Amino acid sequence: MAWVYILRGKSGRHYIGSTDNLERRIAEHRRGSNRTTHRLGKELELVGAKELPSIDRARKLEITLKRKKNPRLAVFALQSFSGNK
Repeated sequence: MAWVYILRGKSGRHYIGSTDNLERRIAEHRRGSNRTTHRLGKELELVGAKELPSIDRARKLEITLKRKKNPRLAVFALQSFSGNK
């Protein structure tokens, strides 16, 4: 199983990612060990997550969400994604 997730930092910026271990990945982000999310700050909120059957499908959905350019649209799309594609 794999996950696509969206984090929001205190600054209001968002990060979209995918992983095969959601708890571990969020802990890494919170420790600041990821330079990409370091800019979000120490207070991170998980605003959306969706479990998918494979990391390949999770990465495809991640790319689709990143193309939205508007984080609010990406959050909405993730929440309404049925996985039947």
